[in-house]
Amino acid sequence: MVVMARLSRPERPDLVFEEEDLPYEEEIMRNQFSVKCWLRYIEFKQGAPKPRLNQLYERALKLLPCSYKLWYRYLKARRAQVKHRCVTDPAYEDVNNCHERAFVFMHKMPRLWLDYCQFLMDQGRVTHTRRTFDRALRALPITQHSRIWPLYLRFLRSHPLPETAVRGYRRFLKLSPESAEEYIEYLKSSDRLDEAAQRLATVVNDERFVSKAGKSNYQLWHELCDLISQNPDKVQSLNVDAIIRGGLTRFTDQLGKLWCSLADYYIRSGHFEKARDVYEEAIRTVMTVRDFTQVFDSYAQFEESMIAAKMETASELGREEEDDVDLELRLARFEQLISRRPLLLNSVLLRQNPHHVHEWHKRVALHQGRPREIINTYTEAVQTVDPFKATGKPHTLWVAFAKFYEDNGQLDDARVILEKATKVSFKQVDDLASVWCECGELELRHENYDQALRLLRKATALPARRAEYFDGSEPVQNRVYKSLKVWSMLADLEESLGTFQSTKAVYDRILDLRIATPQIVINYAMFLEEHKYFEESFKAYERGISLFKWPNVSDIWSTYLTKFIARYGGRKLERARDLFEQALDGCPPKYAKTLYLLYAQLEEEWGLARHAMAVYERATRAVEPAQQYDMFNIYIKRAAEIYGVTHTRSIYQKAIEVLSDEHAREMCLRFADMECKLGEIDRARAIYSFCSQICDPRTTGAFWQTWKDFEVRHGNEDTIREMLRIRRSVQATYNTQVNFMASQMLKVSGSATGTVSDLAPGQSGMDDMKLLEQRAEQLAAEAERDQPSRAQSKILFVRSDASREELAELAQQANPEEIELGEDEDEDEMDLEPNEVRLEQQSVPAAVFGSLKED
Repeated sequence: MVVMARLSRPERPDLVFEEEDLPYEEEIMRNQFSVKCWLRYIEFKQGAPKPRLNQLYERALKLLPCSYKLWYRYLKARRAQVKHRCVTDPAYEDVNNCHERAFVFMHKMPRLWLDYCQFLMDQGRVTHTRRTFDRALRALPITQHSRIWPLYLRFLRSHPLPETAVRGYRRFLKLSPESAEEYIEYLKSSDRLDEAAQRLATVVNDERFVSKAGKSNYQLWHELCDLISQNPDKVQSLNVDAIIRGGLTRFTDQLGKLWCSLADYYIRSGHFEKARDVYEEAIRTVMTVRDFTQVFDSYAQFEESMIAAKMETASELGREEEDDVDLELRLARFEQLISRRPLLLNSVLLRQNPHHVHEWHKRVALHQGRPREIINTYTEAVQTVDPFKATGKPHTLWVAFAKFYEDNGQLDDARVILEKATKVSFKQVDDLASVWCECGELELRHENYDQALRLLRKATALPARRAEYFDGSEPVQNRVYKSLKVWSMLADLEESLGTFQSTKAVYDRILDLRIATPQIVINYAMFLEEHKYFEESFKAYERGISLFKWPNVSDIWSTYLTKFIARYGGRKLERARDLFEQALDGCPPKYAKTLYLLYAQLEEEWGLARHAMAVYERATRAVEPAQQYDMFNIYIKRAAEIYGVTHTRSIYQKAIEVLSDEHAREMCLRFADMECKLGEIDRARAIYSFCSQICDPRTTGAFWQTWKDFEVRHGNEDTIREMLRIRRSVQATYNTQVNFMASQMLKVSGSATGTVSDLAPGQSGMDDMKLLEQRAEQLAAEAERDQPSRAQSKILFVRSDASREELAELAQQANPEEIELGEDEDEDEMDLEPNEVRLEQQSVPAAVFGSLKED
């Protein structure tokens, strides 16, 4: 039951309480200045009617007018009460008045100002709102203005009042100048571009300015250029030309865009000729191909648009003669621009590096057909290019310049150019040498042979001050006398045009200067030989040999020895032997084979056979390991031809000891085959037995098959068993060598460069062993399939006490008691004790005796 009570206080007869309010009222009566008591009471009355709640707030604020908590809650509650009402409702005015009363005490509280301003913005009261913002800025300390301005600026941008917004932004920038970009964006959006350009120019010139958007100074420059160049009619207060040209000197890596912006400004302003001048200046000054491409493309697009506009205008207004002339002029100007592009691009590259020789040659090629421009280009090139900074060969410019004059029949001018070129301080001696050679070739092309000789003799004459060839501190003119290129050409000319003595003097001079090459020495010797000065030619070889060491002297020795043998044969044998010994002394193994073969040939033809064999013996030790096998083959062949095959046994033995396993195996087979042909069966069997130690049955099946065929033809049961025993022993030996077994398996499977783990990636340990066992079983099965059939492998052993008639009968019929010698039986027989060997005897067939039958 609700009990209503009315206070007996005469000053507030309108206060009505419920029974639940009495504890709070009593507490307030005891502590009427306690904010907590009032807040508890207000919290309890949240569900009460709005007038009752407002009345309670008013009572509390009357006693505590400086309580921020009470005012904040009260104002928030009052705003919530009118939130869904029309803004013209009188209740809004009551709430506004309530805020005004609050600011009598709470004028330093920015939160209350922000809420009030937002409340006024929602009401749409522009002037009242603006004035309230101004009051808030005046009331609050400057340290708290940063809380007011964001809402203030949002309010200014929300209404189409640019003048008000501009004045507000200007005030804001005095507090926060780093926010100039925001103001500039607003000016652009409100089409106040002149002031935007001014502000942007101020920002760009301020080195301390830091963009909030993270833009660099160049990006701001680019925005300014775009703004002022694209709006020439709206930006009147700035000198656009001076601003953009200032950027050209400041941002040298973006010249293309800035030049295009400047030209675009004049195009939009209607100054087309001025724009064309800007484009021409740009393409003459840019330093990079990228900037040139940007400017040229923009220039070409401008010319195309001008032509299109002129044609459109002429079609609309009718064509007149003056319009036709103007159109033709524009077309000719555009065509000339397109045709100039390669030359302009070449100019850009030469501005980057004026010492680039190849680009100068390309520039000359672009002027093809215009002699005056070609001469001017060559003249500029030889004056511009610094030989010490040049990229390429600077002498080619002088040579090409002289060649141009020569092609046009001006020989005197060509000679003058080349004479000037010989006085240029080139970086390399080879450049000056090429110029001298070109001088000689020029005279040769016009059959002035004596003049060519005089020029080259002048080039090779000793200078007043001698210098080493690679001495960079001396000019090239003092070093060219050691240039092999000039001396080689002089030697060729002397051979063709001079005398024997003059040519010989040139070659001797080359050797004295120690600049000869092996080819020069050989040419000198051949020249002397052609003139029948054989001993002189041999002396030339000797001088060349003293100048060089191995391997450069290889060709000289080969030619010298060949010529000496061809000249004297066996007449000066001891001298020839001395030469060979001298050549072989210190000869690298790589070049020894040829000399030893030539030496051995000399001994075979003119000397002693034993000397030749000794040379072959030395050769097998002196050559490279890769050539030893071929050397032994030659040695064996020559020994067999001279002394007979029996003399080759010691050579075979030596080869088997020295060569690698693969080649030694081949030698053993050939050695055994030779012994078989000689009837030395036991020797051949011993060779097979020795060779078997380096033959793994799984990888060298051909060897074991050859041995088996040998035993079938020449052996008996005991030798067969011995061969099989040796085979099992060798196989067991290789089975214990795991690494060798793995490598051999990999070799057989086609991956000899791998390891055991390569056979099964990701496995190791027991998996590798298991894999090896499986591979061994696979190889054994393959060997089983590769063996010939049992019928072919059966060997017949017979008794020797049969009569000739019985042998003849046995030869005509199959033997029912043939012994099968398969591997399985051999393994079974190996399990028997030595005393349990089974032997069988059979008659000897007549075919065994062959031609030894009785008459």
